[in-house]
Amino acid sequence: MKTMSKIINTTFTLTLIAAATSANAKTLRYAHFQAADLSSPKHAAALAFESCVEGKTSNSIDVQVYPASQLGGGTEIMEGLEIGTVQMAAIHDGPISATYKPFSVLAMPYLFDDQAMAWSVMDGKFGQDLASDMLKKTGIRMFGVADNGVRNFTNNVRPVSSPEDMKGLKMRVMTAPVWVKLVESLNASATPVAWPELPGALQQGIVDGQENGVTNIVNASLYQHQKYVSLDGHVFSWHAYLMNDKFYKGLSSTEKTAVDQCVEISKVIHRGITSAQDANATAILSEKGMEVVPVSPEQKAKFRAAAQPAVREFIVSEIGEDWPNRLDAAVEEYRAKFK
Repeated sequence: MKTMSKIINTTFTLTLIAAATSANAKTLRYAHFQAADLSSPKHAAALAFESCVEGKTSNSIDVQVYPASQLGGGTEIMEGLEIGTVQMAAIHDGPISATYKPFSVLAMPYLFDDQAMAWSVMDGKFGQDLASDMLKKTGIRMFGVADNGVRNFTNNVRPVSSPEDMKGLKMRVMTAPVWVKLVESLNASATPVAWPELPGALQQGIVDGQENGVTNIVNASLYQHQKYVSLDGHVFSWHAYLMNDKFYKGLSSTEKTAVDQCVEISKVIHRGITSAQDANATAILSEKGMEVVPVSPEQKAKFRAAAQPAVREFIVSEIGEDWPNRLDAAVEEYRAKFK
């Protein structure tokens, strides 16, 4: 009986401790826009972060994941990160660029050769300097970036294999001016549409097409409203792991370490799923009923010649030459390693 009594008392004590810990836990609301499905890179990474942080901190941080734009669109999430109503988010380039303009330098088209180059540049000094500047100017801490996919053009009008084929198409773009400039440089018309509204805009014919990576095309079922996808790979797109810095500074040293480590784990998971989908774009999108249009190196060079100078000029007019020059230098430094 004494043994049983001791077990009951121990269980009761542990329950009280757990309840007290839960009551005093710091709430970390984590927003992202992809579906609540483990095939979604953002959601798989978010759940890994939740499990990792809560485990490493013995639940002193309560991670609450809000997928599928439940806390609002990109603009609302960036505002929430600034004022602290949203503690953390994995969010795409367009809304970030609207809040922190230098991030738009990453919309430079046809810049990175592959994932290895892109990851090296963003994990290195260039990405670190960008994060430091963002923190200083916005109060938002960027831990790192993962893939939002290599962006390709889709449309419901005709196959696009050359810049000339883009002429006259109405294309949806993210809600930042640099994306408008990219599409207009290819003689198509650009319409900014927030992510949650994109499927409806395609279904209703408000726009003929859009540009996204394989993950987002599949995740949002955009293939249901788009017949053609052109594998031009115009921009290597990013999801940034962001946190309100005041919240981060309010964590204990143990909690900060847990967050830092768990973001690294999440980032690898996120990158792995997305890059695998990009590598298998033809098979994945063909199975979804899309006509996959290859773009030859010669035609890609024509896309680059049409788009890159115009977009660079626009970016420089918006943020100056410093960040574009730093990005060029980082790319050239990477290439020099393999000469």
